[in-house]
Amino acid sequence: MIIGVLALQGAFIEHIHMFERIGVKTAEVRLPGQLEGISGLVIPGGESTTVMKLMHSYGLVGPVGKLARGNMAIWGTCAGMICLSSGALNPDGTPMQTLGLMDMTVKRNAFGRQVDSFESNLHITVLQGGPFPAVFIRAPFIERVGVSVEVLAKLPGGEIVAATQGKLLATSFHPELTGDARLHSYFAGMAGK
Repeated sequence: MIIGVLALQGAFIEHIHMFERIGVKTAEVRLPGQLEGISGLVIPGGESTTVMKLMHSYGLVGPVGKLARGNMAIWGTCAGMICLSSGALNPDGTPMQTLGLMDMTVKRNAFGRQVDSFESNLHITVLQGGPFPAVFIRAPFIERVGVSVEVLAKLPGGEIVAATQGKLLATSFHPELTGDARLHSYFAGMAGK
């Protein structure tokens, strides 16, 4: 099994290191041909508008959508979660272009600016072993989920910060910036099914 990590911008190398820690092979993905032979794809955190522009420029939007419709496991973290959503709102309330793969609406930079970044211990329903140390950096949250979306975690204030829909996984935080590889192991399991 090989997990592809979209390597256009953002925290892709940290995801690669986490998968290496648990013995999962990875491949950096920058072009459509590099999607061949992978079992799953991670769209990492970064800047969502930039990631979407680069995906369009490099011809990745259509092929990634085709893989999702073909039941490939895809995980979006932070900006990647925004990209996966069926609708995302900019801080000024205007819509942003997304991949439209998960039936959810996301609010960008929902917790404020970089200085408002924070950490929170989350109960994630699909993980054993106690709370997960989640790192939120200019993070979004999920405002609305469709009936086919399962909520996996909420903050104490009720904000939805992790969800799944079929083989699509979305987290508004950065699990690659912690020492906890449980979510990476969970995604590898999704990709291996």
